[in-house]
Amino acid sequence: MPITKATPADAAELTVLINSAYRGASSQQGWTSEAHLLDGIRIDESTMLEYLRAGDTTILKYTNEEGSILACVYLEIRDGNRLYLGMLTVSPTLQANGIGRQLLHEAEIWATKLGCPHIFMTVITTRHELIAWYQRRGYRNTGKTQPFPTDTKFGVIKNDPIELVVLEKEV
Repeated sequence: MPITKATPADAAELTVLINSAYRGASSQQGWTSEAHLLDGIRIDESTMLEYLRAGDTTILKYTNEEGSILACVYLEIRDGNRLYLGMLTVSPTLQANGIGRQLLHEAEIWATKLGCPHIFMTVITTRHELIAWYQRRGYRNTGKTQPFPTDTKFGVIKNDPIELVVLEKEV
C-alpha cells in the first residue's frame, strides 16, 4: 500500500479516521483507544486543515488500492532539526497488522530526508503497552514528562490528571 503526503483535500477523511481510532465506541475495536481517559474528539477538521497547510508539518497517509485512507502519522519539524511524531493512527479494525510499523518506518525515512537526526513523541504515561511498542522499535524513554494539554481541542480529561512521557529515537 502506498504511503504518501496528505493534502488539504484529505482533511475530512483524516479527521474521521483519527477520531475513530482514538475516541468513542469505534476506537475500542483497536488497542490505541483513549476513550477510557478522554471525552470529546481527538481533532476537528479546521485544525487538520491548519496542520496540512503549515510549512513545518507533514501528514503521511497510508491508503488502500481504492485510495481510502487507512492510517496516517503527523510529523512536525521543531527546534530546527528535531522531528515531532504524533497521531500515529491506524483504522481500529486494521490494527496489529503491521501498518503502524510501516508508517513509523516511513516517518524515520522522512526525518532523514528533512535533516532531522532525532524523532521524539509524547505518549500518555499509563499507556504501558503503547510505550513498550515504541520501545521495541528503538524509541527510548527520556525520563521527561509533561502535563496533558488543557486545551479542550485535544479532548477533555475524564478523571485524574494525565501526564505524557517523552520518547526519542536517533535515526
